[in-house]
Amino acid sequence: MVIPYAAFAVFVVGMVVRVLKWASSPVPFRIPTTTGQQKSLPWIKDSKIESPSTGLGVIVRMALEVLAFRSLFRNLKTQVGDGKQVAYGEAKWLWAAGLAFHWSFLIILVRHMRFFIEQVPAAIQLAEGLDSFLQIGAPLFYMTDAIILASVTYLFIRRVGIPQVKYISLMADYFPLFLILGIAVTGVLMRYFTKTDIVSVKVLAMGLMNFKPTVPETIGSLFFIHLFFLSVLFVYFPFSKLVHMGGVFMSPRGTWRTTAA
Repeated sequence: MVIPYAAFAVFVVGMVVRVLKWASSPVPFRIPTTTGQQKSLPWIKDSKIESPSTGLGVIVRMALEVLAFRSLFRNLKTQVGDGKQVAYGEAKWLWAAGLAFHWSFLIILVRHMRFFIEQVPAAIQLAEGLDSFLQIGAPLFYMTDAIILASVTYLFIRRVGIPQVKYISLMADYFPLFLILGIAVTGVLMRYFTKTDIVSVKVLAMGLMNFKPTVPETIGSLFFIHLFFLSVLFVYFPFSKLVHMGGVFMSPRGTWRTTAA
């Protein structure tokens, strides 16, 4: 059981090094990636969210960006029509799939915290109850299980189905999708098909937390495949595009403009 410990250590050290590298990088010019009218003369109305000039405006802007993917919502797709004219259209399906994927992944992560805590907090129980309020038989059917599979599948189909996106896609774009899809598929198989012993899983998880890992015999091989995929994701995370989770808070879009002289 060395792999989970090594993966977590690489994740923590990698994230710290990445953030420190960003923080120490010289920025000779302050170029905020904001739009809208900045605060200038008193009779010119400024955009308090598009180009914030106060701390509160930055908080609102960043909250909308982190929680609702505001910039992706306003993203447009570009295509050339029959008349060789450039046309712009909405890309709301990409926004919806991205939002659904990230929120479902977060809720699944919160639900899994119950395996690492002896007394499950009420907040985790509430999240689990809301996620499974459309109960269909037994075990409980979690909506996020279906949502994350559907959203990742859509993101993959979009990447291979749109020629322009496929042309610029690299292995670094496909690998995280396959990795996350593998984690989701093995998790769904364990819950709804192979019926993995949840009690044994919690015993193993609590042992890992207490640095006294024990491997119950009732845990099948599918669980260890699931755990291995998750460990690979932890190792890969700090060195990939997925690290935007931390980088968004250091992006110039979060800075506010100073009042023009």
